[in-house]
Amino acid sequence: MAVADTGAEPTVIADDVNIIYKVIAGQGGKGTAATAFRRILKRQDRPSIREVHAVKGVSFTAYKGDAIGVIGRNGSGKSTLLRAVAGLLPPASGAIYTGGRPSLLGVNAAMMNDLTGDRNVVLGCLAMGMSPAEIEQRYDEIVEFSGIGEFIDLPMSTYSSGMAARLKFAIASAKAHDILLVDEALATGDAEFRIRSEKKIHELREQAGTVFLVSHSLDVVLDTCNRAIWLDKGVLRLDGPVEEVVEAYNQSATGATTKV
Repeated sequence: MAVADTGAEPTVIADDVNIIYKVIAGQGGKGTAATAFRRILKRQDRPSIREVHAVKGVSFTAYKGDAIGVIGRNGSGKSTLLRAVAGLLPPASGAIYTGGRPSLLGVNAAMMNDLTGDRNVVLGCLAMGMSPAEIEQRYDEIVEFSGIGEFIDLPMSTYSSGMAARLKFAIASAKAHDILLVDEALATGDAEFRIRSEKKIHELREQAGTVFLVSHSLDVVLDTCNRAIWLDKGVLRLDGPVEEVVEAYNQSATGATTKV
């Protein structure tokens, strides 16, 4: 059941979206590229192709000012759905309509590891359409928000996954987004960074943006979002106020009260 809205402007409409992956199904082993290569060398039959129906008939409407937590067990289609909203995965059927430019921020967001954090800040901001003057104005704020400190002058290859994720979020949140998609990027930070991130997401909402948040922490979803979507094996089980959806999810998951 979708959240009813009488005044806000829709930003994302998912209409009966189905997303299907095609993967290599191994015969007598895992379907990896290495396994397939060994079969070719041995002139064995080609591995079969298996279809995975990752998202099944999902429909919802998101509005300006929404912060939507996307919850569900591992493999439920959360990250797949965000990638589809971002335009990175075309639906096999159905459609996704966006009233703005979606920006996907995830732990695997592209950064140039050979360059310093400093250069990545500049390039990341330029890629978002910020002018050199805007970058100079926001630079100190971005670095301070990330908590990287003196590591900003070192190559990204020397950063831990948590440091890299914090810098990515700091760069992405330096600019107001029509639609910001956050995939697990807040899970790698410490408690202080989590508080700053939650505050930043609230600011983005106040700027009439829409935020989608995938997080393994239900506490983060409750503290950050006004609404939640619960996916179960690719099917949308519930869409509504965040407290109601999280409560229903917890009741369905035996003993699971804090983790998605």
